[in-house]
Amino acid sequence: MAKRPSAAKSVGSEIKETSGAGGELHQVTADPSRWLTTNQGLPVADDQNSLKAGARGPTLLEDFHFREKITHFDHERIPERVVHARGYGAHGFFQAYAGNEDLTKAAFLCDSQAKTPLFCRFSTVAGSEGSVDTPRDVRGFAVKFYTSQGNYDLVGNNIPVFFIQDAIKFPDLIHAVKPEPDRAFPQAASAHDTFWDFVSLTPESTHMLLWAMSDRALPRSFRMMQGFGVHTFRLINAKGKATLVKFHWRPKLGAFSLIWDEAVAIAGADPDFHRRDLWDAIQAGDFPEWELSVQAFDEKQAAKFDFDVLDPTKLIPEEIIPLRPLGKMVLNRMPDNFFAETEQVAFCPANIVPGIDFSEDPLLQGRLFSYLDTQLSRLGSANFQEIPINAAKCPWQNLQRDGHMRMRVDPSRTSYEPNSLDMTAPREAGADGFQTFAAPTEGTKLRIRPESFADHYTQAHLFYKSMTEPEQRHIAAAFAFELGKCREVKIRTRMLGHLQHVDAQLAETVAAKLGMPGQADKITPAVPTNLKVKPSPALSQYRDPPLTIAGKKIGLLVTDGSDAKLIDALVKKAKSEQANVQIVAPAVGGFVDSEGVKRPADHFLAGAPSALFDAVVLAPAADGVPDLLKLAASVDWLRMAFAHLKIIGHTSDAAPLFEAAHVDPHADDGLVAIKNAKVADFIAAAKRHRIWEREPNVR
Repeated sequence: MAKRPSAAKSVGSEIKETSGAGGELHQVTADPSRWLTTNQGLPVADDQNSLKAGARGPTLLEDFHFREKITHFDHERIPERVVHARGYGAHGFFQAYAGNEDLTKAAFLCDSQAKTPLFCRFSTVAGSEGSVDTPRDVRGFAVKFYTSQGNYDLVGNNIPVFFIQDAIKFPDLIHAVKPEPDRAFPQAASAHDTFWDFVSLTPESTHMLLWAMSDRALPRSFRMMQGFGVHTFRLINAKGKATLVKFHWRPKLGAFSLIWDEAVAIAGADPDFHRRDLWDAIQAGDFPEWELSVQAFDEKQAAKFDFDVLDPTKLIPEEIIPLRPLGKMVLNRMPDNFFAETEQVAFCPANIVPGIDFSEDPLLQGRLFSYLDTQLSRLGSANFQEIPINAAKCPWQNLQRDGHMRMRVDPSRTSYEPNSLDMTAPREAGADGFQTFAAPTEGTKLRIRPESFADHYTQAHLFYKSMTEPEQRHIAAAFAFELGKCREVKIRTRMLGHLQHVDAQLAETVAAKLGMPGQADKITPAVPTNLKVKPSPALSQYRDPPLTIAGKKIGLLVTDGSDAKLIDALVKKAKSEQANVQIVAPAVGGFVDSEGVKRPADHFLAGAPSALFDAVVLAPAADGVPDLLKLAASVDWLRMAFAHLKIIGHTSDAAPLFEAAHVDPHADDGLVAIKNAKVADFIAAAKRHRIWEREPNVR
């Protein structure tokens, strides 16, 4: 038997690094004992690309290596989802707007009078079911429509692009971001060596990394989170005309995010912050709402773009193709049982209806296989579609029989077609059934990335260039934090090399924060960055945010003797703005107001840091301040709110708290004095969400 190479040699000269057409790194060895093989021992020549019919063609089912790799990945864990394990969902309905027939014949998108029932599940990607709600992570945004033509699943994320271009790399991506297998940590975190080693060797991830390091990866709530279908799809109208589309969900409340320090504090104070927020809103009748829109375009338009619409690491700026609204989604009912519904719901992008079809996007093509395969493992049977949360609400019948956990009783003697023994058995629908769009395809069978996928930096530059200054600061800080957790210097220097192609100032800032100026690796891009792209303001959450406090929470700190009129005025005014006031008292038993009325508290001070609220008001009674000053939590409450850039309302009696916290009550216009129970100025200021101008002074 050949002697295994030493550890030193295995990471040294025997490995040859070559770049593919898309810039991806191939690590090749001539040593047979080190060859990557299939489970049957077949040496693998290319582990970066699935087998396609032509460079931009569909993925071929005969790709045994891809199927073996993705199948093994899909069955790694039972029963928790391998990805998107921590999720939360709600029931609701979708109602289309009138006039979509030119785009599609899908009934639920054309009938503006119908309310199509649906189930929506939000999730994190990397963490386990028992992890927290607020890590830096991509969020899943999956919707199952129970349409009159069958179930349609729009399975997306809160970010419009992804880390990889080909589904064959998905197991590698998730293996890299999950807890490292030798030590089983970190949990729900990408700030470690294996993740950054993988992405720094995978230049196509660069655009997604900018999104993941932005505030988009720290959503304020599910209710204030955008959603995207990620891939290019086709809509087909009744005349057979196809239109290429990108799906977008836009929240009625606007898109808002946490900031990093705030997210960390919330993870400790309330690990279920996003779950609780959705539950509380629906229970209170404040039903979350999103508008479903598409960017619609044809093949000729797509051919003129300087990127490939089949590349899932690319987006279409809204300035090029604007959004066209199709309808709205309202979530109005929580599940009756979390496990039976939220845990057992099975989404699959292959679940489509007439009027919707796929594109040749190689990541989407792999997902069409992988999701179904995953459900067979998680739910233990090919009959998982009979679980109520997964069952179609329209009539369904076929000739599939038996299997584990079969619920349906089929009395016919026939279970095949064609047959002449049971004339009542289901038959093909012909022209009335689903018909795949006749997209032309031809090409040589090969493993390759199209050259049109090779520009990995221009859209990353576009995203960074489109951000406001605070958003850019947060991106740089996030890169520095994450790379600072990597112990391998080569990973940091390699990643700095990629950032130089995104934006020179960004790379310089991150290097300075790491104490590594001038240490970036020299990386030659497959396609040079186009630094002349115009910014896309729509990519920024805060360039033109809605001035509103609708759906937000105001924390009100009180003591015995707090002004009853102020409390009532604040609650009333907030309610008129569709916001919610939550009272924080020193003890959970409540407090007695200035009129001698015993009132309940929503939170006790030590258990409710100000990070849990969007804006805060300090309204203690003068007699209650000395006792508050004895509690470190009260000083931290103010100090944290100030550091998190929140709008802070305060009465004159709160002055000693400002002094103890070393916060100037006149520092900026986000600190609003409340006199004579008049709260209008505070509410007006709170609509700004945060005082970004404060940030350079507190960090």
